[in-house]
Amino acid sequence: MRSLSCWAAALSFVVVWYFAAQMAIEHVFQVKPWGSTYVRDLAAHLLIGALLFGIARSLPRFMVTASVIFTALTASNAAKLAILGAPIMPDDFAAARNMFLLLDGWLLAGAVFLVATPILLLGWMIAWKRPRTWINVALLGAALSLVAADPGLISAELDKHFGNSVWNQPENYQKRGLPIHLLQETARNLSRRIAPPTETEVADALAYLNTEPKAPFVKVSAPNRPERNLQKRNLHMILLESFWDPTLLKASKLSADPLDPRFRQLWSATDESHLLSPVFGGYTANTEFEVLCGFPVTADNVYFETGLRRDAPCLPEHLRQAGYHGVASHPNSASFWNRVNAYRRIGFETYLADKDFQMDDMNRSFLSDASLYRQVMDRLEPEFGESKPVFDYILTYFGHLPYPLNEQRPAMITAAPGHEVVAAYANTVYYKSRELMDFLEALRAKDPDAVIVLFGDHLPALNPNFGGYTESAVLAKRRGDFTDEMFRTLVETPLIIIDGKRGPVPVGNLPAYQVPALLLELLDDQRPTMMTLAAQLGQTQRIRPLPGVHLAFDGDAVEVCRHGETDASDCATSATWVKAVETLRNDLFGGDQHTLLNLQTLSAGFREAAVAPPKPLANGYF
Repeated sequence: MRSLSCWAAALSFVVVWYFAAQMAIEHVFQVKPWGSTYVRDLAAHLLIGALLFGIARSLPRFMVTASVIFTALTASNAAKLAILGAPIMPDDFAAARNMFLLLDGWLLAGAVFLVATPILLLGWMIAWKRPRTWINVALLGAALSLVAADPGLISAELDKHFGNSVWNQPENYQKRGLPIHLLQETARNLSRRIAPPTETEVADALAYLNTEPKAPFVKVSAPNRPERNLQKRNLHMILLESFWDPTLLKASKLSADPLDPRFRQLWSATDESHLLSPVFGGYTANTEFEVLCGFPVTADNVYFETGLRRDAPCLPEHLRQAGYHGVASHPNSASFWNRVNAYRRIGFETYLADKDFQMDDMNRSFLSDASLYRQVMDRLEPEFGESKPVFDYILTYFGHLPYPLNEQRPAMITAAPGHEVVAAYANTVYYKSRELMDFLEALRAKDPDAVIVLFGDHLPALNPNFGGYTESAVLAKRRGDFTDEMFRTLVETPLIIIDGKRGPVPVGNLPAYQVPALLLELLDDQRPTMMTLAAQLGQTQRIRPLPGVHLAFDGDAVEVCRHGETDASDCATSATWVKAVETLRNDLFGGDQHTLLNLQTLSAGFREAAVAPPKPLANGYF
């Protein structure tokens, strides 16, 4: 039995660590819980500290281990809040392995140290042979079992005591503190793992969506093309990592416009159309899912990893059935964001990843866009003009924070003092836009009738707490202070669609999930497809769902609907639409695919796919 003095020393250590940690993250990241939260947050840390000390071999081992575990979690949470504007969520622990694929050098070593050290220290600290250790472990296991047994009840009770804002997760953390926040969101996450939509729920959702007005995105100027002509027209989709217009950051006083004048001219011909992205600063795979499958992502997780469990007739599969060869090119690790399995499930025939490219022009660990484009062109140009058309999907890699360049790409843009990250990003855009336009000119010359679409996946992450944006009043420091116009800015990236020889197509503000339906219109592909289900709001009424909130666009006007915090009739209508689309998405990609069976107009091939058992995951990949 440990003395009271040992317990007093252990818990006193936790108190000292706690206040030192709060001062540190406030100084480094400008992040901290609300002052009124400190008592409950400290109490939660003390409870965890008591559990750890109860199984520790000695006080010194407890102090070392507890400080490392607490610091790793606290610093990681503060860093994510500062960079991406959201606290750690349960899904982040499952997705953490992807960070090891993204980092290299000392950053990779630091990440490995951050993850491995707490685990090793925990094993070093625990008094494995003492009965009290196993008693404490059994009690902890019992507590976790109660949470897992009825997570909905636990989540509801925690919401009642600590509150919950579905659209403002940073505020949730500030009100709860980190341990309570993680417990509360873990219970919520477990409670969401319910049965997939029933056939009746799917039928109701389809009935609602079919009452919505249907209108084309664009007027196809040519008459319906015969099938043989459709199969000769290639489709090129270029997703540009963190591609955005930094001239909006007026306070940074950029020395020149980073965007290539040719890009400006081409974008102007579209009336500066924008893609409405589902993410900020990261999670590119969610934008990918939307532009390839035609349904919105509405939760703060990576859908390729958590939601895509069934083979589905997304754009690659839909075009494959028309004779297209679907090729996805991305010079990153193949398994990042579960792309190996995701790309296979949605119908790509070929996936070219890092080991398929020559890493001959590197900006630190990122292959340059110029090299990527050249190598893709070398592979695909022989297929241009052949009887088998190509769906060429390119996901660039160059453009990630910290926006490195190499010796062949000297900095061409300067910014005001204190805006060094903005300057680095602007120089990245300088080269990305020029390498893009060089490739685009060559591509249009070699494949003049192709449909080409290019867009940024999300806004760039710059300085902590939306720094880089706040100085120009483009965004507020905290998500809870965003105006409707700031939310619009948060999701808008440049979008250019080229309809072959007809040239650029103005489409306005287009949610990413409505891209597939638009492209099929341009290809005059009238075959039945699930990808029209979320694209039936017509030209002026467009909805951009985000976690806990959605933006309702009516022409140039935008209204932000915060879930659970507004009773406006317009928001209620759009919220019902979002719920119906979520039902179909969950059914199609993770459920029994009643949607395909209920749509009588879908082809027999799709019906057969709907009742076929899902293919097993590829061995060796997550």
